[in-house]
Amino acid sequence: MAQTRFHFTAGKAEADRIFAALDAAFEDDGLPLAVLEVDEANDIHEVSLYADGDVDAVEARVNDVLAGLALSKPVERETLPDIDWVARSLEGLKPVRAGRFFVHGAHDRGKRHSSDLAIEIEAGLAFGTGHHGTTAGCLEMLEQVVLRERPRNALDLGTGSAVLAIALAKLAHIPVLATDIDPVAVRVAAANARLNHVKALVETVTAPGFHHPIFARRAPFDLIVANILARPLMRLAPEMAKHIRLGGSLVLSGILDRQRDAVISAYVGQSFRHVRTLHREGWVTIHLKR
Repeated sequence: MAQTRFHFTAGKAEADRIFAALDAAFEDDGLPLAVLEVDEANDIHEVSLYADGDVDAVEARVNDVLAGLALSKPVERETLPDIDWVARSLEGLKPVRAGRFFVHGAHDRGKRHSSDLAIEIEAGLAFGTGHHGTTAGCLEMLEQVVLRERPRNALDLGTGSAVLAIALAKLAHIPVLATDIDPVAVRVAAANARLNHVKALVETVTAPGFHHPIFARRAPFDLIVANILARPLMRLAPEMAKHIRLGGSLVLSGILDRQRDAVISAYVGQSFRHVRTLHREGWVTIHLKR
């Protein structure tokens, strides 16, 4: 059945408020929601809700939610073709090597080498398949940091599909806490951890920021990796400092080349020092130490 996407744009604060209200209004319906940053410089974010069935009724409910927030926004409607997007995405999904890591789909299992740290990830609803420059950069940086520092307790903040958490578990054989604000991502992360035989090491939790009690139980961490976006990473700098062990390492990505200096400055202000920056495909991965 074809899906319909309802979408509109707003500033970040307003988009977050609308997302929360729509999430509450459609919680029992299980309709997918998303917020995408369209233009960082001009603070333009797009909110989308995907529906099938009686889409006119869904649109009326969306407008009711906006009216309840005292907002009047033109809601655009887009009919999506009935396509198996997972199969379509796999057509062009090529395996990726980053250091010893080999990230692949089930269709490329035969390309694994005996020396590879293979991570099998299928196309899903969560970000982070290893094919984006930020994820590949993190994998390369993590291999260097882990082999040099031998961490014993790690956190993958904003885990997405759990590529990085799985990589840490396979490389270091240590417990890894993998958290995300999106429950769909956390379900995908848990499934991928099972698929890669590291479920005993990788604990997946839905947790916004550092407010969930799991952080108090598991901190301090020897290593934190966060492949998110520059602005959230900068806001999280004080909390990162509280939850990492003295001498511990941060590996940060989701950062454009032009955002590098601002991110480093935010962390230097929290008593971190910059160790190294890895550049890949217009993105950077930054290694910092507390």
